[in-house]
Amino acid sequence: MSADGAVLDASSTLGASLVMAVGSSRLPKLYELSIAERCRVVTHAASLDGETAAHLERGGGLSVATADTMSENVLATFSLPLSVGLNFVVNGRDVIVPMATEEASVVAAASFAARLVRETGGFRGEEDEPIMTAQIQLDEVADPVAAERDLLAAKAELAERVDASIPGVVSRGGGFRELEVRSLGEGFVVVHVHVDVRDAMGANIVDTVAEAIGDRVAELAEGRLGLRILTNLCLRRRVRVAASVRAADLGGEALADGIARASRFAELDAFRAATHNKGFMNGVDAVALALGQDARALEAGAHAFAATGGAWGSRSYAPLAVWRRTESGLVGEAELPMAVGTVGGSCRSHEGVRAASAILGARSAKELAVIIASVGLASNLAALRALAGEGIQRGHMRLHAKKTCVAGAATKEPRS
Repeated sequence: MSADGAVLDASSTLGASLVMAVGSSRLPKLYELSIAERCRVVTHAASLDGETAAHLERGGGLSVATADTMSENVLATFSLPLSVGLNFVVNGRDVIVPMATEEASVVAAASFAARLVRETGGFRGEEDEPIMTAQIQLDEVADPVAAERDLLAAKAELAERVDASIPGVVSRGGGFRELEVRSLGEGFVVVHVHVDVRDAMGANIVDTVAEAIGDRVAELAEGRLGLRILTNLCLRRRVRVAASVRAADLGGEALADGIARASRFAELDAFRAATHNKGFMNGVDAVALALGQDARALEAGAHAFAATGGAWGSRSYAPLAVWRRTESGLVGEAELPMAVGTVGGSCRSHEGVRAASAILGARSAKELAVIIASVGLASNLAALRALAGEGIQRGHMRLHAKKTCVAGAATKEPRS
């Protein structure tokens, strides 16, 4: 029986999909169904409530009235396709992953790679505690050594001021964690305040902290107060994911060898690493946009981390993910800063984000980070497989042609 109570024929494509869908992200041939049928399958699979199901059946989107509360000078809304990535198993749990992107190959490729990884148990991952960092800039500090001494001596006082400025966060178990002082030369000193933001992305929280204690920090350091804002290079909030795939599932030993060589190429060459990381972030950004996350912050943090040498000790801009050859196939690993949240921001105001969150069912910001990074690793694997195999253009352009046909029909211009 479907979500609307209709009895379904299990021999039909829709009926079979619904029977197989319960609690699973493995929804074979979902793309063959109509949009309405896909909504019914996903509603069933994700056990969505009536309000969320109705939102999807109406075509989703954002009302202009709501949009007007989210930005300035609003004229209308701008839409992206909301799709679902399938076949994902993350830390033993099936997840259907909402993805918002205009690029057709991203969703198809990530779902394909996730099906390969599913055969060996899925993606595994963990994230650090949700520590975000506020930066307080001090200029014209005459004695940086004395400033560091006095600031660290006042850590207990500053911690109390921090927690007093964010009582709601403290009540949920978060709050001040550590103070760090760095001298940059030329009279510049920067104070880092590390704060546990729990299930929030945390930008507003740490900005509040920096504003609350900035004057006192400048007084203690005898410096001129400058900027007070978070850093998107949140090195204390990193996510790590891993996956394995069999060579036989990939398409053979030669293809596995090619993927491993392509991954090594990215470790040795910053020009290649930039495009390698773009492929990884294709998946990250698509999920982030669907779930109302700050994709720009994720991009900034990821690329800044790569520029520091990343997790692999590179001497220049580094890949976010690497793939190593094993006897049976490949093992892939990824690590990057990941500041995401399941509370605050557009998580509550945007009806589409609420629907996407219901489909995913992430239970915490830490779980969300692992899922998003897993989609990035899947996207990276799919891109490398295409490059090492038939080449990126064949599959990419096959999907791109669908958009071209639509564009041509809309403009009524002939295509050569």
